[in-house]
Amino acid sequence: MTKLQLRGFLYQLGCFAILFISGRYIVATYTNLTGLWIPVTSFIVATLISPKFQAVKTKDGEKLFMKWIFIKGIREIG
Repeated sequence: MTKLQLRGFLYQLGCFAILFISGRYIVATYTNLTGLWIPVTSFIVATLISPKFQAVKTKDGEKLFMKWIFIKGIREIG
């Protein structure tokens, strides 16, 4: 695993964790869901909303890219 692949994995994990924890709080507070449905709903929402990071080898070297549903297209992360 290269340095950029590790960075992409950590970015993706961090974004997912932030969205999962905040989503779990919002679902538990503002809905009538109970038990296992709270984390399951939060997991699905965080999976769909979180940005995807990927390291790709190009002719200029390895680069880190991000794709997110709220941003059109694919962005290169410096």
